[in-house]
Amino acid sequence: MKSRIFLALCVFFSTLPIFGSSLSTAARSVIPNQVQQIINVDYRRMKASDTAMALKNRLLPANLKQFEDALKDIGVVPDRDLEQITIASFRTKDRGIEMISVAQGTFPRKKINLKLIKQKIKGKKINGSVVYPMAGGMSMFFLDDWTMLFGSESAVRSALDARDNSAESLNANADVTDMIASVESGSVWSVLDSEGTHTMLKSILGAASSLAEYDTVKSHLKGSRYTMDFTNGVDFNLNVVTSDNMTAATLSSLLKAGMLLKKMDATGPEKMALEGTSVDSDAGKLIVRFKADDKSFQSLLDSPMFAAVTK
Repeated sequence: MKSRIFLALCVFFSTLPIFGSSLSTAARSVIPNQVQQIINVDYRRMKASDTAMALKNRLLPANLKQFEDALKDIGVVPDRDLEQITIASFRTKDRGIEMISVAQGTFPRKKINLKLIKQKIKGKKINGSVVYPMAGGMSMFFLDDWTMLFGSESAVRSALDARDNSAESLNANADVTDMIASVESGSVWSVLDSEGTHTMLKSILGAASSLAEYDTVKSHLKGSRYTMDFTNGVDFNLNVVTSDNMTAATLSSLLKAGMLLKKMDATGPEKMALEGTSVDSDAGKLIVRFKADDKSFQSLLDSPMFAAVTK
């Protein structure tokens, strides 16, 4: 009898959604192959830290409030119902950069359906899926009972093409998926492709990015990744992946030089953030670390370097 009860419980729990900071199969299937950046936020772990919640609006793209407002309009309470959000920006041939948001959580489907009916929101079929128009020009559809996708209609079409194998998805991008595997344990994590990494580094390096040394290494950038955790204050770790040790070492030297230049003009919180940041290289990677208590973290939040890395 006990074994039967145990088996029944195993079957029951296997049907429930498993949330965490790792990127779900559903999310992977709809992110187009030409991804520029992915930001993933574990809402449950963020909610345990006042600092993390204060950071949320600064960390995520400017349209986060628009995204959360759209969720509220259909009966979802983000702070209660959301478990995880993934925001992916990707390149298209005709439209430049597009963005989609994938939300995972325990969503009140019946309540949502009633809201859609009450507001006379009618969906239309795209690639066989019912896509609903939402506030702010966004569109939404359910990937499964626990996953919703938001974005402009053109971005949603690209996501559906990836899901239906009409176009390649993230799963075909080994450079990015390999980086994801090493950061998925973070409360907040992000990966950038080589072009996104180049743009980020130019912003961080400032005047140092015009040096000849940077010209020689920028073609050797493979991508970058960072994690943020809030268990004991704030831990921020950034790795820039390069093709070889020499490139990583050169980048390390350039970043140190760039930070020295910034320190000359920096004052107050920005100077404190720079002084609390360590830069090194190891095994073909540029490594940047920042650790602070909750109060001191404000210094990093206000620094140009942080803005460059997280946007």
